[in-house]
Amino acid sequence: MKNIQQEIEEIKDKISNALDLAKSFGVSSAEIAISRQRGLSVSARNGEVENVEFNQDGALGISVYRDGRKGSASTSDLSEDALNRTVKAACDIAQHTSQDSCAGLVDEDMLELAPMDLDLYHPKELVPEMGINMAKAAEAAGLAVSDKIANSDGASFGGYEGFRVYGNTYGQIVGYPTSRYSLSCGLIAQGDNEMQRDSQYTINRCFDKLRDPAEVGKEAGLAAVAKLNARKINTIKAPVIFRAEVASSLFSHLVSAIGGGSLYRKSSFLLDKIETQVMASNITIHEDPHQLRGLASSPFDSEGSKTIAMDVVSDGVLNTYLLASYAARKLNLKSTGHAGGIHNWQVLSTMGDLASMAKTMGKGMIVTELMGQGVNVVNGDYSRGAAGFWVENGEIQYPVSEVTIAGNLSDIFMNIVGCGSDVDLRGNVQTGSVLIEEMLIGGS
Repeated sequence: MKNIQQEIEEIKDKISNALDLAKSFGVSSAEIAISRQRGLSVSARNGEVENVEFNQDGALGISVYRDGRKGSASTSDLSEDALNRTVKAACDIAQHTSQDSCAGLVDEDMLELAPMDLDLYHPKELVPEMGINMAKAAEAAGLAVSDKIANSDGASFGGYEGFRVYGNTYGQIVGYPTSRYSLSCGLIAQGDNEMQRDSQYTINRCFDKLRDPAEVGKEAGLAAVAKLNARKINTIKAPVIFRAEVASSLFSHLVSAIGGGSLYRKSSFLLDKIETQVMASNITIHEDPHQLRGLASSPFDSEGSKTIAMDVVSDGVLNTYLLASYAARKLNLKSTGHAGGIHNWQVLSTMGDLASMAKTMGKGMIVTELMGQGVNVVNGDYSRGAAGFWVENGEIQYPVSEVTIAGNLSDIFMNIVGCGSDVDLRGNVQTGSVLIEEMLIGGS
């Protein structure tokens, strides 16, 4: 059986041939990206196996450029005939699209020609029994937490390995393998007149680095029980702590606001804010695309551009926008290597753990769950449904549900008191809990 590096080399040869074919059709430039992954997913509920699925997915996308016109096509069939048809389709489309002077490959001096090894690939033989046992163990541990756990929402294990390969007519053809494993568990607690659900998960590039299934299940069960007997509260202005797992959403709105698409369309509340203070002076956000084993690590972006470590925000001051080549040209700027998204944002901690943050807050709400999409990146207005816990005298008093938290992102960002040391590493934004000086909490 071929190993993954052999597969990558074979794909590189296919990309080289497809690019040669595109050039034979008279295009001025072209780029091709191929991703492939294979893996296993299993789920169990109430001790019974619900699903076992082996999957293998692959996709190729090609874009060609001819006299400022762009044509794109894709296929999931990676046979030679299918590749040739896809290349021809993209070239045909490029004859009919509108001219756009900003379309084209990323600038040649931005290309990553010798990508570093970021230790993203840790293969593990995946057999259904292993995944089933892990899912069942997580669920069983959660169900045993309390007699108030009335039901299970199920537990799931998933694992895959795959690779990315990118090439263009500059001569760049690069790729790397990846792996990812995860385990999750959801449980339902029942009180006198209510039911509450919560879940927990673990994810890592390396199978051996996953948390123990029993810990995952136990935390899910305890979290569900803690939500019982939730109260409504009266509308109030008060401090708010976004617990770490939801705090990342705050910074995802910053990602949207400083992304090239929002900026060149002039649909961002952070337009023309480079070298301006946009967050509290205690906030620094470092991006590290080369973090070893990082879940959002990559040596190059989806255009083949180098990814670069940088401070996106320093002491509250915005240092850079997030630009792919098209948006960069629209704005008369250079690409920042962000085609396809961000890479391991690290929000520097300035406070202690959640318990110490609650003591600092004194009175207010800890938000553990957000609902709805009431965020307007054009003007910064923010309003979302929320649930969590009410704090007085620095201690949690009772769970809270059916409230709305509201404000404007400009004010929210400027009123960040600090970020906690309880950093959640499970996403592309790595942050601890975030304390906001004041927000409007809409209740009864």
